[in-house]
Parts: sequence; C-alpha cells; structure tokens
Amino acid sequence: MTSLVNPIKELPTLKSLGSKNNEAHADEKAGEESSSEAVSEQSEFFTPNNKIDFTGVKIEPLFQDFVDFDTFSKSDFRAVKVKECSAVPKSKKLLKFVLDDGTGTDRVILSGIHAYYEPEELVGKTLIAITNLPPRAMMGIDSCGMLLSAVNEKNGEEELHLLMVDNHIPSGAKLY
Repeated sequence: MTSLVNPIKELPTLKSLGSKNNEAHADEKAGEESSSEAVSEQSEFFTPNNKIDFTGVKIEPLFQDFVDFDTFSKSDFRAVKVKECSAVPKSKKLLKFVLDDGTGTDRVILSGIHAYYEPEELVGKTLIAITNLPPRAMMGIDSCGMLLSAVNEKNGEEELHLLMVDNHIPSGAKLY
C-alpha cells in the first residue's frame, strides 16, 4: 500500500524593500520562523485575537425577537468567489461584484462598502452571500443577493469587515 505524502512548499517571506529588518533576518532559520507570521500579519485574516486591539469597540445589542427555524432556514447562505469587482460609475458607495456561486452562471451583487474596501483587493476572495433574495435594482443594475459583513463602532467610527472564508471552500458550498 502506498502512502501519499504532501510536499511542504516554502512560503515567500513578505518584507518591505529597503527595510532594516531585511539584513537582520538573513539567517535562514529565522526567516522560516517569521515567514508564517509575516503572511498572517500582512493579511490580518489569521491574526490571533491577542494581537488585535479591541479597546474602544462597541457592538450593537442582540435582537430581542426570535426567528423561528423555518423562517431562518429559508435563507440560502453560500460561499461565493469574487471573479471581478469594480466601482459602480456615479456612485461613491457601491461596488459591483461578479461572483462564482457554483452554478456556472455569474451572479452580480452590489454592495455599499466602497468606503471600506478597494475593488482590486477583493478579487479572488471567498465570501459569504445570501443568494435567494429577490433582485433589487440599484443604479440601473440588478443586485442578486447580499454579501455578509460584520459591523461595529471603534473609537466613534464605524468599521465594516466583509466576511471572508478559507479559499479551500468551493464556490456554491452551502452554509448551515
């Protein structure tokens, strides 16, 4: 019986050009140890909670009304991959997402998050969308769903974080 072995691929170390730390990290072993930390700190996706400052953060109170399970289960939450993202002309807030939802047909969703994200940084990301909302026309474009985000207030300013998941999750995967 043959065993399958996955070769470990070396991740590139993310360093700024001209940094004093480049010379300090010439030691190969130190470079290997800091490589995964550098990737995490650059993306902030896997930053440990103890490295994030949550002081001054306020969140909205939880809803007091309950939603029955049958109502909740009617929402179709899916993983979607961002194929294209662009600013909507004549809009300061809207981004137009062209998404792969696993059906083989592109899905367009508009989201008013341009104050928080630039379009090019979202291409290739895996997001979460509600896909069974009726189309809604905005700026003459039908938006066919809603992307999920987390919103909070920090030091008097609103923060919005688009929900992004592991890119290993395939387009169209259903969330339960």
